[in-house]
Order: sequence, then C-alpha cells, then structure tokens
Amino acid sequence: MFDRQKKGERAVIVLPHSRGEGDSVRRGQEFAELVRSAGADILESIPARVEAPNPRFYIGSGKADEVAEAVRATEADLVLVDHVLSPVQERNLEKHLSVRVVDRAGLILDIFAQRARSHEGKLEVELAQLKHLATRLVRGWTHLDAQRGGAIGNRGPGETQLETDRRLLAERVKMLTKRLEKVQTQRNQQRRARLRNTVPRVALVGYTNAGKSTLFNALTTGGVYAADQLFATLDPTVRKVDGLACGPAVIADTVGFIRELPHDLVAAFRATLAEARDADLLIHVSDAADDERELLRKVVNSVLEEIGAGDVPQLSVMNKADLVDMAPRIDRGDAGEIRQIWLSAATGDGVDLLREALGELLGGERIQAPLDLPLVAGRLHARLKAAGAIASEEVDEHGWHLMIDAPRSVLAPLLGDDEHARSLRDLVDPPLVD
Repeated sequence: MFDRQKKGERAVIVLPHSRGEGDSVRRGQEFAELVRSAGADILESIPARVEAPNPRFYIGSGKADEVAEAVRATEADLVLVDHVLSPVQERNLEKHLSVRVVDRAGLILDIFAQRARSHEGKLEVELAQLKHLATRLVRGWTHLDAQRGGAIGNRGPGETQLETDRRLLAERVKMLTKRLEKVQTQRNQQRRARLRNTVPRVALVGYTNAGKSTLFNALTTGGVYAADQLFATLDPTVRKVDGLACGPAVIADTVGFIRELPHDLVAAFRATLAEARDADLLIHVSDAADDERELLRKVVNSVLEEIGAGDVPQLSVMNKADLVDMAPRIDRGDAGEIRQIWLSAATGDGVDLLREALGELLGGERIQAPLDLPLVAGRLHARLKAAGAIASEEVDEHGWHLMIDAPRSVLAPLLGDDEHARSLRDLVDPPLVD
C-alpha cells in the first residue's frame, strides 16, 4: 500500500468527456482554473472520452494506465478528475496510480475550505466535507479489520477502526449541525428585522468570476474581497444602499454558482442562498466577454430553481462591457420595461444606470403628500423614519407634521394593524368616491 500524503500540489488532471459534449474545451479550462485556485500546479492534462463509465475506474482501464505513466513521468503526487467519482472508483484509482486521487466534488470542497472566513462559513464547509468523507472513510485505512478489544483495560467485543471513525464522524456532524442551527437562528432574527423595516432586499447572483463582488463594492462601501479567481467570495455579506429613487435598500453578495456544485455544499450554504431566496429582486450578473454566457445563465437559473428562488424577479446585468467595447446602457422592451443593463463594475461606468434601474424596479408609484400623526403614534413614526419615507417633519403639541416621499411599495407594508395608520392608509389606498 502506498504512503498517503496529506497534501499534494503537483497534479495531473484528467478531463473526462463524451462525444456529444459540446463544451468540453471550456469545461476543461474551467476545471484547470479550479485546480489553480486550489493551489496546485498542473503538470499534465489528459483528456479521456467516456461514453460508458467503467465501474472500476470511471475512465477506461487503458486510459488509467496512461494516467499512471504520466504520474511516474512527471513525479506528480496528486491526480484530479473532472467528474464525481464513486468511493469505489476513487479507491481503485488510488491503488492503480499509487497517488492521491481527488474528484471534482472534493476539489470544490477544498477550495471552499480555503476561502471561508466567517465562523458560519467555516462550520458549513466542514459539515459538507464530513458528509462527503462519510462515504470514503474506507480509502484511508489498511487495517479495517483490526479490533480494539483484547488488551487489559480494553476488553470487550471490540470495535474496528472504521467503525470508530464513523462513530466519531457522526458525533462531529451532529455537533456542527447544532452549532449551525444556533448561528442560523441569529441570522434569521437579523433577516426578520430587515423585513420589519420594509427595506427592499436585493441579492447579487451569477456564475462564479462574473464580477459580482466587484459590482457589490461599486454599489456599496462593503469592501468585499474581489479577485480574478473562482469562488473569491463565499460568506454572505449584506450592506445598505442609499441614494436610490425608491429610498434605501439592502443588497447581499452571494457565492458564485458553478456546474455540478456538490449537493452537500448547496444544502450547507443555506445562509448565503437564503439571501437570494428571500430577496425582492435578483441582480443576475453575467460576464459580457464570455462567449458561453447564455449557457452559464441557464446553470445559475437551474441552481436558483433548486433552492426555491426560481420565481424571484431578475434584473439582467452584463458586466465587463468595456472588454467587448460596449457602451453602458439600459436595454428596454417595447413597453418600456427594463430588459438588461450593460456596465463595467471595474471602471464604474454604468453603475449609475444600475442605481437608476433599481430605483425604478423597487419603487413603483411614488407617493408625495403631507401626513399628520398624533404624538401617541410614535411607533408608526419610527417605522416611517426607518423606511426612509419622511422627506421633512415638524413637531408641535398636536403631533408630527410630515412630508411623505416614498414608493407605494415601501409604504404599503407599514399599514399593518396600527390604529394610527388610517391617515397613511388613505394615502396608499385612497377611498373610492362615488
């Protein structure tokens, strides 16, 4: 049995593809970028046509021999396969190649483990990794039938090393799940507070490396890390945006999507994905310079459907317009509706157009009218102020004399069952006159 190393950075990559797969070149480039993002050096790339997966190796036995020869020639200590392998296939390849083998899911999990920064993000990554590892425990042991029983102080029926590992892993998963539930309860309380404030919620979504975090920084003072690499940002970040025609809004930056994102990871990153699911509007960011941007949009939309955000309204943004010599503009339909925005988040050109569009889409009809409230209506006054609906105000012994300036969509949720909201209700929903 070969000596397993903890980490290998000199890699041979295997790129399985089928005859009918039209984007195999692009997919291979993307996988190579994933490998580099994980910190490995690519020594050789080996394409492998797979029409019918080999139950033993996934790739054919002849191709497995070719990979083994490449590993020996390059002295690689790691083989990365651009496909999800079964535990048996992964174990068989490791035995055949005598080096560590990592499939696509394992690679993405490793990158997420490197990039997570928040306490919640680290918990979610570890939970996803443990769930992935649960089916692969057998790979790392050569003494699975060794019993712990029989020695003084350790007598009894015994327990195999594999059983011990599974039990400890299950206990760790249970502990992480409890910690995440506590963190997510706190985040849900913050989200409910934003809902009570009736501030419109916007979430940035898109294929990884489309420029979401750069656009987020251009719209806000968030200071989110942005780089030309896959999965540069993992943890959800929410910031307030002022200066919109509709009043203030909150915008969330979410993790970038990618093809064949591990399901455990989709399930684990509930926090960042919940921001997309609960949003009033999704800004779907695409790389205008990418020839396959429409295909990648479909990938993103399929993940949004999977997490329950498929029905949330979307605003299409074509980022990096400067790379295709496209001037910033708003494309509108025949009825004047906003269809698409072209901009460059890196240079800032066209970001003002996005702000204009957000004000239009989130605002709707604007109400500008005076409103008098008694002094006992302090709660309603505070909610109007928090929503940014008060343009000016005066107060005397009779109460507040306000000038309301806000979209109908902002004022409507404030009505509720407040006994002092009748005059506000008359503004939002004027009584019918016969």
